[in-house]
Amino acid sequence: MEVGVEVDGDETESRPLPSHRPPPFTARRSSCRRDTVLIQMTALSFLRPRKSAKFSLVLGISHHIYENLGLFCPKITKSFLNPCAHQSLIQSFCRVLPLGVLYSTQSSKLHEYEMPTVTWGAVQGRKEKLVSRVIICDYLKSLGIVPDELEHLELPSTVEVMRERVEFLQKLGLTIDDINEFPLMLGCSVRKNMIPVLELAPVVKLLRGLDVDKEDIGYVLQKHPELLGYKLEGTMSTSVAYLVSIGVNPRDIGPMVTQYPYFLAMRVGTMIKPLVDFIVSLGLPKKIVARMLEKRAYILGYNLEETVRPNINCLLSFGIRKELLPSVIAHYPQILGLPLKAKLSAQQFFFDLKLKIDPAGFAQVIEKMPQILSLHQHVIMKPVEFLLGRGIPSSDVAKMVVKCPQMVACRVELMKNSYYFFKSEMGRPIKELVEFPEYFTYSLESRIKPRYERVQRKGIRCSLNWFLNVSEQRFEERLKGDFIETESLGPSFCMGGRLEVPGNEAIVSDDEEDECDEQFLHRRIVSL
Repeated sequence: MEVGVEVDGDETESRPLPSHRPPPFTARRSSCRRDTVLIQMTALSFLRPRKSAKFSLVLGISHHIYENLGLFCPKITKSFLNPCAHQSLIQSFCRVLPLGVLYSTQSSKLHEYEMPTVTWGAVQGRKEKLVSRVIICDYLKSLGIVPDELEHLELPSTVEVMRERVEFLQKLGLTIDDINEFPLMLGCSVRKNMIPVLELAPVVKLLRGLDVDKEDIGYVLQKHPELLGYKLEGTMSTSVAYLVSIGVNPRDIGPMVTQYPYFLAMRVGTMIKPLVDFIVSLGLPKKIVARMLEKRAYILGYNLEETVRPNINCLLSFGIRKELLPSVIAHYPQILGLPLKAKLSAQQFFFDLKLKIDPAGFAQVIEKMPQILSLHQHVIMKPVEFLLGRGIPSSDVAKMVVKCPQMVACRVELMKNSYYFFKSEMGRPIKELVEFPEYFTYSLESRIKPRYERVQRKGIRCSLNWFLNVSEQRFEERLKGDFIETESLGPSFCMGGRLEVPGNEAIVSDDEEDECDEQFLHRRIVSL
């Protein structure tokens, strides 16, 4: 009689079944074999018929043959139940069976193993996973949980892990009915999924209360995950309250958190307030500082003693006037956190070597356009080379740069169009460009051409400054006038005071002026 035995689900071997009991061995070996058969039969007795069938399916043999292997081929079942020959049968059985792990040393192929998931660390083969799934599903059914939706979900390797998850959910107040409503939660690790989510909920609520957009919550937490560990009523609340107290719009707190969430962890007394107070002491009103922080919250991350204060001293040492520091900072707040000494030294050397601008002229350039510190030198040279190519002497080009450093940030293509219009249509001498280099900063199509044509129709002969460096309303008033007023400076801003236009009254109310006077500001006229 022959029975086909499928080894590891691949090939079938034909083995003759013995028609009689094997010949007796020594008493010791006979006793050992009887223990083996007893253990195998005991193992099968723990399995209900349905589960026994599934175990035999896992092993790759038929259910009928599996039940008879203990009688006819004890060595094969021994190899399944005791892969470690040096351990006793009882020890091996007690260790292996509760884990639902059955091994086969008769296979010609190795098991297919997968990398452990982030949820549990046991590495199991395909067959071992099926065994574990059967055991876990039976456990869930015993609790009244329907595991049907878990069919395609990866489950843990042991019942203990699943029991921990069920008990954790029950401690939160969830019932078996609640779990049956959404059984997929059983696929979540307690430590890596459930607990972090519970910590996440109040933080998300706080961020939403600060007006952080819902779609930005993930970005904020990814950028600064330490937020999950902060006290909601501690540092985060006090830092926000202080910023609002100095004039930051509560509506802008959300964008500030999205841009720079780290300030929520900063202590007001030791980090935020000392920095704000120092900037205010330089001559900037708190309201201006608040506007700066709304747009560039990362300024709060600048170290006062190591970066900000040394940078202010560096600006003064390079010739920037103290009364103009507020204007410089307001125009370019990032200057507080730059590696300033290196940048100033490099740009000053470049201006002296290439543009023939001395240190005093360079200081004036920084006062008018501090952003030039971050411009690449080849960008600066393009407009300069264009002007030199038009036959303008290098000394005049240097004067133009000092008077209007914004010119070096203009696109050469636009400068060419404006220059050719100036030469061909206006027919004016180059001297006027040297005296008014701001001409290149105006739009040719929307400002220069329309205003020049209207001036020509009126028959008015005037300078570039007269018809370009005024507002639209002021330009209309000049065209309607019966006489041409004398040349004057354009609008100017008194740092800490009112905006004044030459020949007109102040356009800021007295209430606003009184409010500004309370700030003890350095007053300095800065041309717009």
